[in-house]
Amino acid sequence: MTTIRWGVIGCGSVTERKSGPAYQQVEGFALHGVFNRTLAKAEHYAARHGVPHAFASAEALIHSPEIDAVYIATPPDSHEAYALAVARAGKPCCIEKPMAPDHAACVRIRDAFTAQGVPLFIAYYRRSLPRFRQVRAWLDDGEIGAVRHVHWTLTKAASPADLAGDNWRVDAAVAPGGYFDDLASHGLDLFCWLFGEVTDVAGFAINQQGRYSAADAVTGCWLHGGGVTGSGSWNFGAADRQDRVEITGSTGRITFSIFDEEPLRLVRGDEMVERVIEHPPTVQYFHVEAMRDHLTRGTPHPSTGESGAHTAWVMDRILLRR
Repeated sequence: MTTIRWGVIGCGSVTERKSGPAYQQVEGFALHGVFNRTLAKAEHYAARHGVPHAFASAEALIHSPEIDAVYIATPPDSHEAYALAVARAGKPCCIEKPMAPDHAACVRIRDAFTAQGVPLFIAYYRRSLPRFRQVRAWLDDGEIGAVRHVHWTLTKAASPADLAGDNWRVDAAVAPGGYFDDLASHGLDLFCWLFGEVTDVAGFAINQQGRYSAADAVTGCWLHGGGVTGSGSWNFGAADRQDRVEITGSTGRITFSIFDEEPLRLVRGDEMVERVIEHPPTVQYFHVEAMRDHLTRGTPHPSTGESGAHTAWVMDRILLRR
């Protein structure tokens, strides 16, 4: 197998354990270069992870003949500029989620790669995790009958960094929806994979705490094309943490968490089936492996620029961005 050499733009926390190692662990891939706005940080990352090249600019990484594909792992407000440069270079790309701060930017990115005929992936890696593939298998096998509704509640308390404004996730200039952009995008994208694209959606987003610029309380409801209804409540100034999804069917229900490794539970009458499926040590491993299969074997990847843009459209509508 020919090795595909990846360059990563940004070397923040997500690349340390969640994603970066997967590009080294998956056969046929190599993490070959890194760029960060602070060159010393890129050099330190490269030395610690055995990456051959630390680049002084994103342009040098993107256009290097040593780099075959690019992974963009920066905050979302910079995704579009980097992605369009990668598209112009004609190289495959993976972008961290959310794909961009709004749907319009996502469409521009998607269309640029489509025009070049170059693959574009979005790091909604839950579509590839065994934990959620088990949920999909239960649904496909009709274990709870016809699916009627899905509801997700996600809450957490504000952290000191949030309240100090020292976190891009609460800066409306970077992530207008705050933690909703960063966290809720995972679940909404997963629901589109489980139940099909959303055809109608509405919501409200406000700032209840008044402690930072982004929204901290969001509610939404939506309709999937197959007739499944959905609703969600996300609050990032609550007393404690909750993360619970409930899928209601005509003969049973499934409950699970999006982020916590709680057991998956299938309930039908008095019967309950419980499955514990842990994440791999590098949580993006199966997502990255699926990219390898897409690029080398033509196996369709579950998370592309098309699906990522659709998730952004859903989020825009919930946040009242039309």
